[in-house]
Amino acid sequence: MRGFASDNYAGVHPEVMDAIAAANVEHARSYGEDAVTRRLDERLREEFGPDARGFVVFNGTGANVIAMRALLRPWEGVICAETAHIAVDEAGAPERIAGTKLLTIPTPHGKLTPELCNPRIDRMDDIHAVRPGMISVTNSTELGTVYTVGEVRALADFAHAHGLLLHVDGARLANAAAGLGCGLGDITTGAGVDVFTLGGTKAGLMAAEAVVVTRPELHDGLERIRKQSMQLASKMRFFSAQLEALLSANLWRRTAGHANAMAARLADAVADVPGVDLAHPVEANGVFAVLPPGVAEELQSRWAFYTWDEATRVARWMCSWDTTREDVDAFAADVAETCRAAAGAAA
Repeated sequence: MRGFASDNYAGVHPEVMDAIAAANVEHARSYGEDAVTRRLDERLREEFGPDARGFVVFNGTGANVIAMRALLRPWEGVICAETAHIAVDEAGAPERIAGTKLLTIPTPHGKLTPELCNPRIDRMDDIHAVRPGMISVTNSTELGTVYTVGEVRALADFAHAHGLLLHVDGARLANAAAGLGCGLGDITTGAGVDVFTLGGTKAGLMAAEAVVVTRPELHDGLERIRKQSMQLASKMRFFSAQLEALLSANLWRRTAGHANAMAARLADAVADVPGVDLAHPVEANGVFAVLPPGVAEELQSRWAFYTWDEATRVARWMCSWDTTREDVDAFAADVAETCRAAAGAAA
């Protein structure tokens, strides 16, 4: 099973396991009234500003849906890239559970810009149209690219100028920040983001995410929405302990930085292989490569990874916190050999 299918395939980081074990002592109050969650609340304020408040949840889909349910009116929609996770990989949860329409936009390399969003606000005052209430971006994106601090700020300024909120799906927020060499707060609160999800599962946690709102006026109702959305943990200390560990001793930067470095190593190793073309810039922990016909299928008999787009033969290779140099080098060598064999057979 070792391979490059998903950073969700990796296990739990030892420091996170230690944090869970440390929380497993004596009895503690339930539903977030425990000492560990109180410590996490303080760490979140330190990281994201004194007005920030986090709501611990089970998973990223739940976090995104809660943010939409709490902050949007029934007639409002969400502007997002057509490749956004909320649009293509959440089984319609935003529409079915949050009841909000997604206003998708084709994007280069998965990234929105104010210019791309602008046509979606043309009918803001038309009673017959869905009124946008939020712009949602994923950082890092589903295509392995990263929004810079300046790009996030430009979207925030655009959103606020038109009365919209800016939401960030941060399933791989750590990878984005590590890739930019900045702090988590720099690309969220510091860039004008109103609400974001703090992903941890892909960075080495067992199962813990959070919805973080950056302004006090956005807090209202989130606790009840979380409960109603079936995302309130009774034994929350074990989830909070994971997130506290992620934000302590730079664990998020170490795990994400390593995954990013392995992706860069893999991209460099296959860049000159005849027949292999990189489909998107490699800026986080994912490599998207166009492969010659039949190569992906042959490699998948030995390695775990997904074919991202059958029509264009794009494969997705994800690196994780525990991907090794040996993993990368062995896989890259197999890619090169399989491509040579395919070229010889074609000749």
